[in-house]
Amino acid sequence: RGGALLTNPSAPGYHIMLPFITSYKCVQTTLQTDEIKNVPCGTSGGVMIYFDRIEVVNKLSPSAVIEVVKNYTADYDRTLIFNKIHHELNQFCSVHTLQEVYIELFDQIDENLKQALQKDLNVMAPGLTVQAVRVTKPKIPEAIRRNFELMEGEKTKLLIAAQRQKVVEKEAETERKKAIIEAEKTAQVAKIHYQQKVMEKETEKRISEIEDSAFIARAKAKADAEYYTAQRIAEANKVKLTPEFLEMLKYQAVAANSKIYFGNNIPNMFVDSGAFQKAAWEPKTPEDPAESSRKASAKNIYTLHNQPQESARTRSFTEKVKRRLSSW
Repeated sequence: RGGALLTNPSAPGYHIMLPFITSYKCVQTTLQTDEIKNVPCGTSGGVMIYFDRIEVVNKLSPSAVIEVVKNYTADYDRTLIFNKIHHELNQFCSVHTLQEVYIELFDQIDENLKQALQKDLNVMAPGLTVQAVRVTKPKIPEAIRRNFELMEGEKTKLLIAAQRQKVVEKEAETERKKAIIEAEKTAQVAKIHYQQKVMEKETEKRISEIEDSAFIARAKAKADAEYYTAQRIAEANKVKLTPEFLEMLKYQAVAANSKIYFGNNIPNMFVDSGAFQKAAWEPKTPEDPAESSRKASAKNIYTLHNQPQESARTRSFTEKVKRRLSSW
């Protein structure tokens, strides 16, 4: 009013002012986007490039409007943002090569500009905040651009080759793992078959041991039974060898003989077997016919008056047989 800046800003709405005395400027206190176009930039190699458009999203706090407008007028963004963007962008390009600005560090330009702007605004215009900076791809000379395109093509081929190499390596790795899995499966199957055969052999061995044990047990039981039988038979024989039993055997033997000799002269075979065997080997001499007739008569004649005498001889013969059996 009258050329002097009022100390308080007016809020939105209807206001009254004096013509030719009071004037006003509209200041936006919400988010606004300032566009800086065709910003030149020189790299460290001396190549001049141009950024078509740089967008700066900023916001001015209502409490800082009076101070900012008093110091930098209502067009504060021209001084604090536009000129500052030119300065910071040139500072960045001057220390980097075209390769870095155009490709390698291009993704860092917006963040660097934002930090540089906010650092200066915190000192020069507190209350003015930079929300974001967006930078478009710069324009470079046509020859350099073609070289970059060729280089990008070569890089693309290199990436394709690298990816193809990775695919081949992965396929080879897959085949190797597949072979390892097949080998492990074969080894496990062979191990299982081996264990199965070992178990079969162990089972056969145990069966054989059981059969051998059973056979040994049966043989031992049979031997024990035979031993027990022989022992019992021997004990029974000891019990049976009584005078009565021997007497019975005598009569059975006498009854089984086809010839019975009676008389004074008993054949030597009943008296002395050694003498009989000796006589069997000695040469025979012709016997007297009268003697032969006498022996035959004595063998076949049996009379009642001789019966007691024959019984005594029989008893003598029985005693000899009994002694012979006892010696056996």
